[in-house]
Amino acid sequence: MPDVVLRKTVSSLEEIYHEGGPVSDTPLRRASVLAIISNPFAGSYVTEIQSFMEDLKPLGLQMAQKLLDMLGGPETVEGYGKGSLIGEGGELEHGALWHAPGGYAMRQLLGKANAIVPSSKKVSGLGARLDVPITHINAAYVRSHFDSMEVGCNDAPRADELAFALVMTTGPRIHSRSGGLEAWQIEGEDGLR
Repeated sequence: MPDVVLRKTVSSLEEIYHEGGPVSDTPLRRASVLAIISNPFAGSYVTEIQSFMEDLKPLGLQMAQKLLDMLGGPETVEGYGKGSLIGEGGELEHGALWHAPGGYAMRQLLGKANAIVPSSKKVSGLGARLDVPITHINAAYVRSHFDSMEVGCNDAPRADELAFALVMTTGPRIHSRSGGLEAWQIEGEDGLR
């Protein structure tokens, strides 16, 4: 398979103290890493693309480790998500190649993360933005952790590029009060509840 050719990464860290309500002593922290790479399949239809996922695994681990470093280690992380922006010369399926390398990298480095990693993807032009969905790392139904983080880069993805994103957060939305399953109610048996 082709090499993973990295052009650049873009990292972001948000610290949210309030959303119009009481100011929290401890902010919600949301971090993202976006890696812009060459799309080896751009411009033509290639039947066998699955093996490229194996080549993407080291990139996933590097990005997940960077997020953990930004947030202070695995013990601080409560939410995660992933996403792909595909340049115009590619197809949606090229972005789907990020599912396993991105998701498993975060779950591997977190140690205990039972929930599936939510994702989004789209074929887009230069400077596109993507809302990456976020859910709790151990129970996807924990409503307080339903969130998203916007990622993007002013000069990516170019037509022959892929932009892969990983996102992690340290807790629920800052003023979560919409009910549903709470983090302290997680049974941890199936990754859902």
